[in-house]
Amino acid sequence: MTLLATLATIFGVVNGFANFPQIYKIFKTKSAKDLSIATYIILTVGTIVWVLYGIEIMNVPILTMNGLALFEFIIILFGCYLYGKNSKSGNKTVIE
Repeated sequence: MTLLATLATIFGVVNGFANFPQIYKIFKTKSAKDLSIATYIILTVGTIVWVLYGIEIMNVPILTMNGLALFEFIIILFGCYLYGKNSKSGNKTVIE
């Protein structure tokens, strides 16, 4: 395996987990009011195409990383639904 192929594999895996900090922040702060829902919808649609392409060519790395990204985008969109701009639960103060 070449150096470039090794780096591509490493960063492919790292990029697969890139949305977890955003997911954590949405659900920890119970706020998604500053996120662009349109961006995540576009990313979700594009990722669905990549998953379908990975299935068609039977490419496990494409399928795995894009399947993970799709899962993350769905969670982010769910968080936007729960805690978006018009959500009343995003404005609640929690006393611990």
